[in-house]
Amino acid sequence: MTQATAPEPVLKSDIVPFAHASERQFARLLDFYQIDWEYEPMSFDIEWDKEGNVVQRFTPDFFLPRYDMYIEITTLNQKLVTKKNRKVRRLRERYPEIKCKVFYQRDYLSLVTKYGLEDRSG
Repeated sequence: MTQATAPEPVLKSDIVPFAHASERQFARLLDFYQIDWEYEPMSFDIEWDKEGNVVQRFTPDFFLPRYDMYIEITTLNQKLVTKKNRKVRRLRERYPEIKCKVFYQRDYLSLVTKYGLEDRSG
C-alpha cells in the first residue's frame, strides 16, 4: 500500500502573470518568507509636458502592504538599471511620502538559488 502525499499548495507566485522571470523569482522569495505582496497595483505619474499632460508613469513591480513599501526589481542590463533608478528618483522627488526600494538582481538571486526557488516554468 502506498501512502498518498498531499499536493503542494498553489502559491500566489505560481498563478500571477509576470512580465519577467526575475519578478516571478522575487515573488517566490516573498512567498517563501510568507510576505504578503501585490503585483503592479499602482502607477504614479512622474513627468508631464508643458500642457500638463502625463508623458511618463512609473509602475513599481511589487507593493508590500505590511511594510507600506513598493519594490522595483532590476535586471543585470545596466541600461535598464540606470533607467529604473531614474524613475525611482523621480518618484521620490514627486511623492516623498511613498517608500520605494530598488532590489538589484544580484542582491536576491543568491537567496533565490540558495533556497531552490529558481523559475522552473521558463
